[in-house]
Amino acid sequence: MTSRATARRRRTPFAVLGALALTLSTLTAPAFAEPDLPSDGAGLSEAQLEAQAEPVNGIPGENEISRSRNMVLVSHLDKVAPLDQTQTDIAFQGNYAFVGNYNGFTIYDIRNPRSPKIKSSVLCPGSQNDVSVYGNLLFLSTDSSRNDNSCNSVSQPATEKSSWEGIKVFDISDKSAPKYVAAVETDCGSHTHTLVPAKDKKSLYLYISSYSPNATFPDCQPPHDKISIVKVPVRNPAQASLLKAPVLFPDGGNKGKSGTIETGYVTATSGCHDITVYPQLDLAAGACMGDGVLWDISNRENLVEINRVQDDEHFAFWHSATFNNNGTKVVFTDELGGGGAATCNEKIGQTRGANGIYDIVGKGKDRKLVFKSYYKIPRMQADSENCVAHNGSLIPVPGKDIMVQSWYQGGVSVWDFTNSSKPREIGFFERGPMPNKAGGGTWSTYWYNGYIYSSEMGRGFDVIDMRDPRTFVAKFFRTNELNVQTQGNFYRG
Repeated sequence: MTSRATARRRRTPFAVLGALALTLSTLTAPAFAEPDLPSDGAGLSEAQLEAQAEPVNGIPGENEISRSRNMVLVSHLDKVAPLDQTQTDIAFQGNYAFVGNYNGFTIYDIRNPRSPKIKSSVLCPGSQNDVSVYGNLLFLSTDSSRNDNSCNSVSQPATEKSSWEGIKVFDISDKSAPKYVAAVETDCGSHTHTLVPAKDKKSLYLYISSYSPNATFPDCQPPHDKISIVKVPVRNPAQASLLKAPVLFPDGGNKGKSGTIETGYVTATSGCHDITVYPQLDLAAGACMGDGVLWDISNRENLVEINRVQDDEHFAFWHSATFNNNGTKVVFTDELGGGGAATCNEKIGQTRGANGIYDIVGKGKDRKLVFKSYYKIPRMQADSENCVAHNGSLIPVPGKDIMVQSWYQGGVSVWDFTNSSKPREIGFFERGPMPNKAGGGTWSTYWYNGYIYSSEMGRGFDVIDMRDPRTFVAKFFRTNELNVQTQGNFYRG
């Protein structure tokens, strides 16, 4: 399962933000503060700040909410048929959030985050339907074998040569009526994709991640140690086409190690699950099953490996990657159990199914990924709750490395990794177990223009307000477009 900051920003200068934060520190608590919440201004003691991370409620029962005092749910929308299947990833543009669903995608109007509304829904079955946006274009990943590339397709075995998987392109200039524009087939489908603007801005590249080849699948043959690169002319997206499929692991990558969730295992590398790019720095970080990789992408069509790491003791499946704002660190996630298992418990411990924090040390081609620590939510979950590190994004706080992240039924966690060796949670929001021990939880949780948005797989769409002086200045940062897997510097061009 998975995960996406192209950002055409309206930046607030750093100095202005600093002055604004200083001014706000002299004000009393804003009108929206609840009685159990401290001021959003500065001046709180360390003990008061830590108290905000204490739960308002204890261990929640089915569908009950537990949260830290600084995390307040301000709105929720249930899923609506026919898009009532698993909700997946989120992209943002202007006043809209685009949320993938195994049955298509939904466009939410978030002009008023406290009262979001569904603008339109597009029925287009084909998991996972991860989504990204750029201008008037929306891209949708299909990683389930279909009988054709249309939105009327039905499931068809991957053993049949005529089956289709890949990337779909939509025109979203009219948010109330998106139009299907093009489709490009890729080997083993498109589990996730990463949008990479060309340096001349005339084209877009999509790095397509897929995996799990099988000798019986005509279009997904082993070893599949590659990604697919699709090129999209911005002014003529109907001409989108497969450019190349470069082999990224000529040595085959991690060979894997057998085992169980309890005893530990390592997934053999056969492609990548997710790639995050930082185009301004010409860098990409790949979470590739058994390997974590840092690439030079100064030539967008030719990824050059800088460094590769493995962690066969603690990481089972390298799932996703997030740079810090300065591009000097990478947070890799381990999706132990594939997102369907209960791994946030004492039996599994705090160093598996967790995040791995790596500093990028050195310069140029000599840069290395240096491990610093693990981070995992500190709250033990019930054995019925699927829980593991999943998709998240940075919160734009100058001079700090703070991230909000999904943990399936472990909920939403906000954590600070400014000190790479000593990460700590500063806020959380979670619901109790799903009824009848069903799987579910939050798939992607991202910060966008002052609020936290969460795609709840089984329940719908959540908007959370974080009321904390440590992140308050981030409320004044604005961006016009956000695809979390395409990162950029918040405060510089």
